[in-house]
Amino acid sequence: MTRFALVAALLGTMSAYVGVAAAQAQGLPPLAVRQGNYNTSARTPEDIALPNPYYLDEGFFKWPKGRPIGSTSAMDMDRDGKSIWIVERCGTLNSCIGSTVNPIMKFDDKGNLVKQFGAGLLVYPHGMYVDRDNNIWVTDLQSNMDRPAPPGGVRPPPAPAGTPLAGAVVLKFNQDGKLLLRIGTPGVFGKDGTHLSQPSDVVTGPNGDVFVADGHDSNPSNGRIAKFDKTGKFIKEWNACGRLPSDTLDCTHSIAMDSQGRVFVANRGNNRIEIFDQEGVLLDEWYNFGRPSGLFITKDDKLYAADSESDVVQHNAFVRGVHVGDARTGKVTAFIPEPLGNPTPWMPSGTTGGSEGVGISDDGIIYVAKVLPASLVKYSLKPENLR
Repeated sequence: MTRFALVAALLGTMSAYVGVAAAQAQGLPPLAVRQGNYNTSARTPEDIALPNPYYLDEGFFKWPKGRPIGSTSAMDMDRDGKSIWIVERCGTLNSCIGSTVNPIMKFDDKGNLVKQFGAGLLVYPHGMYVDRDNNIWVTDLQSNMDRPAPPGGVRPPPAPAGTPLAGAVVLKFNQDGKLLLRIGTPGVFGKDGTHLSQPSDVVTGPNGDVFVADGHDSNPSNGRIAKFDKTGKFIKEWNACGRLPSDTLDCTHSIAMDSQGRVFVANRGNNRIEIFDQEGVLLDEWYNFGRPSGLFITKDDKLYAADSESDVVQHNAFVRGVHVGDARTGKVTAFIPEPLGNPTPWMPSGTTGGSEGVGISDDGIIYVAKVLPASLVKYSLKPENLR
């Protein structure tokens, strides 16, 4: 072995050791530590050349003093086009069990908290949608009793004995927090018309039909879109993993609808966006929006895809951040890179980190919710890009 090869081997061993130690310090399972080549050479020249016309404002949201911010994977815009709704995990990474804080929160266009509700109603809030009538929909991903282990992780404990069953449902609220509709059977996973398994996100059509992205990244995961009418009556379902899926988990991490009524699904498990009609016919697949965790489509069909998981496992074909493009053509026009970048040997977390939930105001301001580190941020156009 040459001196160069020996040094390289030693450095590789040290990086792996430091990575494991760092992961253990964060309380992460060893399988979350990614080993290998951390360069970004697999990115296409087109992706590398994308402009970033936005600047970051981390201090916009005025978070309540004395309350820790929990992981936040979802947000949406109020129908006024400027206020922001978010749902966060009660000051924790992954659970509202036993919490008395309100996980559903509304901020005005100055970043002030103006409304909050939902204490004691949610287990693991994940997706959010504000419908045409300004009702608030939230998907509650996990059961509070039947709690599967995350990939490579440890099965979390159930709620205390005697606790009413909750979670694994979609909830619809009015603006004041009154529960209007529940889809699914609280606390019980399933794959029929009355049960859901890890519902990740929800969107409604112009006629009130409800489309649920049902299936996250650990079993039980249905990998389906479940369609209901406006009263919650089951209509049909379809597989949402697309053509020749390599992974049947996490095919339906987020869902959105464009002006034509097409259903866009973030197939995070297979690094692409699936596009369906409302009957489940696959219309197209787009591979140039990163590893999509969150989707948002504006009234004029601009498409925003938040990527919180690209890393060496995907051969670093993308960098975590937000891709901006056209929902009509599939062309990507801009990219906002995640400030922390992708995992590296010195920051080895293989878990979800960075931009996941995304919402866009009527005047083009981008709001992003992050799971790890938990935060809410605002991106505005740089002065030189204002028209």
